[in-house]
Amino acid sequence: MKVFFLLSMLFFLAFTAQAQTAVDTGSPTQERTAPQLKVKVFPNPATSVVNVLGLKNTSKADISITDIYGNIVLEHQWEIRRNAINIPISTLSSGAYVIVILSKEQQVRTKFYKQ
Repeated sequence: MKVFFLLSMLFFLAFTAQAQTAVDTGSPTQERTAPQLKVKVFPNPATSVVNVLGLKNTSKADISITDIYGNIVLEHQWEIRRNAINIPISTLSSGAYVIVILSKEQQVRTKFYKQ
């Protein structure tokens, strides 16, 4: 009888410890995070203008374009309307670039190629 009682207590303690561990290791921010909009960049490769769709509207977004080495080649502040922006890139050389869009509503990082 004592063996049964001890095994029952061990099982109960082990189950309780595992349940607490599973609850404690979960990230509370995952449940509260809003779903991200899917951002589309086109045309890719681009020649004179890059269109970015799927953004959140904002009155002030800091937009920067960096080359593959991390050098900022273009910076501007734009208003995002209709969930999209058009970025003129005719002054950029051919190559790969990264667009970073920062505002209170979102942080987006995506890449494109200039032909």
